[in-house]
Amino acid sequence: MSAPHRSKVAGFKPVISPPQQTAPPASDASSEQLAAVHDRLASWVTDLTTLQELAERLSGTATLDDALRETLRAGATLVGAQRGLVALEPADSESPERTIGLGLGRADIGELETVPRNSSSYARILDGLPSVPEPTDGIRARDAGTAPDEDSDLVPGRGEYRGYPEITHPDIATDDTLDPRHREVAARLGYAASYATRIATSDTPRIGAAVWLYDEPAEPTARQRHLLGLYLRCASEQIARHLELARTRADLTALREGLLPSRLPRVPGVTMAVRHLTGPRGGGDWYDALPLPEGALGLSVGGVTGSGPGTVAAMGRLRASLRAYAVMEGEDPVAVLSDLELLLRLTEPARSATALFAYAEPSVRRILLAGAGHCPPLIVGEHRTEYVETTLSAPLGMLACWEAPSVELSLYEGETLLLYSDGLLHRTGEEMDRAFARLHSAAACAPLAARSDPEALVDHVLRTALPAGEASGSGQPAHPGSEAEDVVLLAARF
Repeated sequence: MSAPHRSKVAGFKPVISPPQQTAPPASDASSEQLAAVHDRLASWVTDLTTLQELAERLSGTATLDDALRETLRAGATLVGAQRGLVALEPADSESPERTIGLGLGRADIGELETVPRNSSSYARILDGLPSVPEPTDGIRARDAGTAPDEDSDLVPGRGEYRGYPEITHPDIATDDTLDPRHREVAARLGYAASYATRIATSDTPRIGAAVWLYDEPAEPTARQRHLLGLYLRCASEQIARHLELARTRADLTALREGLLPSRLPRVPGVTMAVRHLTGPRGGGDWYDALPLPEGALGLSVGGVTGSGPGTVAAMGRLRASLRAYAVMEGEDPVAVLSDLELLLRLTEPARSATALFAYAEPSVRRILLAGAGHCPPLIVGEHRTEYVETTLSAPLGMLACWEAPSVELSLYEGETLLLYSDGLLHRTGEEMDRAFARLHSAAACAPLAARSDPEALVDHVLRTALPAGEASGSGQPAHPGSEAEDVVLLAARF
């Protein structure tokens, strides 16, 4: 009997599919290869996930010290160490130097620093190669997603791994080539092995070095060194950015301090003190104390809106101009601020500023002052603590023509006039009314000894009015979400 045929359908040609051939069973060797590939892929995924998590933690660091601590912690995780030390010694003298430990106290770090440089791991790294060589194309290709074979990226005879110089001491106690002091310190601190490498970038070949310490004799595997090398590329860039930011802030601070008085003048009948806390971005607050003819004294505080180098430069120009106007017509504070407002409107039309100028005659304790959008001064004495009632006025540059009446006041013997910037109020973290009350309370509760000493008084006011840690000038905001501003507090006791 013939085989049955499929019925024909118009437009289609019946086709009988040939029977499918079943694949032969995989050999044991093929199964082992597939399992090895699967295991290696799983290992790569694990490594990439680990690196991603560590890189995210690193990118969240806000300061240089935080970045160094995170680098130490991540490096210890990658190489299986328990403790570590990072030392920054940048090539340029303007960058800050740091020595930070992981699981090490100050005394422990001091002990490590007594090891001679020719035996200390991180010191030899710092004193070693002048630059970091770029990896070859082959190594860069393997970085994209493959782990190296055992010792495949070691450069024989140079102590380098993946472009980073390294020094490994797998068993310090039995290593007779080390300095005896090195072995002594290791035994005292309780570490038996160490692994050191350089922190550097292609643009900044000398930043610092890190050393990780093991409690037992050990050394990182090629895979661990591979992962650490990948991580250090990101970490070195992050640390370099923090260093550049620190240099910029230092330059800005030096510029700002150069534009402010290097010291307060000595005027008969007056004792003065000042505190200037700077914000992280550099603000435009200034202060001044200027001896004037006939034994008079000019006192001023003010601030330019904004932050950054441009604001600091504008502050310097305004302060210098105010000094000139004070010498010419200081006995009329309204005229001084009017001239300053005209100058600001003509030369800095996009800026505004607050200012307060006081013309003082110490011999009779008479003060004539005028303010432009600035906070009222505070009188602190044995029998009273009160704000000076000044006329409300807009800041300079806000109106077509500024002018406000001046205020005359007389101080009793031994009373102190406090002039301050609005940053002092903002850093309290309170609403303005509560901030004024807090400042008043801080001055009112000052001990009698502090009221007779301007230096002690300004320290007491800052310590009492500002939140914990603010009075040290750390530059951190008083409360989350706020920007730390400059603070000026000038005290003049008559």
